[in-house]
Amino acid sequence: MSCQDTRWQSFSDQVMGGISEASMALTEIDGRRCLRLSGDVRLENQGGFIQMALDLAPGGGTVNAAAQSGVVLVTRGNGETYGVHLRTPDCVRPWQSYRADFIAGPAWTEVQLAFDAFTPHRLTAPLDCCRLRRIGLVAIGRAFRADLAVAMVGLYD
Repeated sequence: MSCQDTRWQSFSDQVMGGISEASMALTEIDGRRCLRLSGDVRLENQGGFIQMALDLAPGGGTVNAAAQSGVVLVTRGNGETYGVHLRTPDCVRPWQSYRADFIAGPAWTEVQLAFDAFTPHRLTAPLDCCRLRRIGLVAIGRAFRADLAVAMVGLYD
């Protein structure tokens, strides 16, 4: 659960006919309570992603992050590249988002991703930080075993 009274959800490309498998669990790793996304990303049947996502406000509302500089994560993983996907009301199709990547190494690390590092994916509108709706942590685009743990997700000044 988040402090905004919304819940993390996991899903995969199975929602569109793919066969990737995702698992999300609240756990503890090296003394840190975290949310862990794991599974196999598979490319068959036009697939290729697993994700855990959080609505930033209840009822599909938005959050004004104009006073912040970007997204901060405390994360660890298996050395793979993962994505942070942001959605706003401009993202009207399921495949549209604003994307930035990071590598989740084997040690707990703080990652800061400035809003200007996020690029539009399959839409032309620029990222509007005044209307953030959802954040997703995603393993996408290639066949691999995903293992991503996140102890904190937030915004930084």
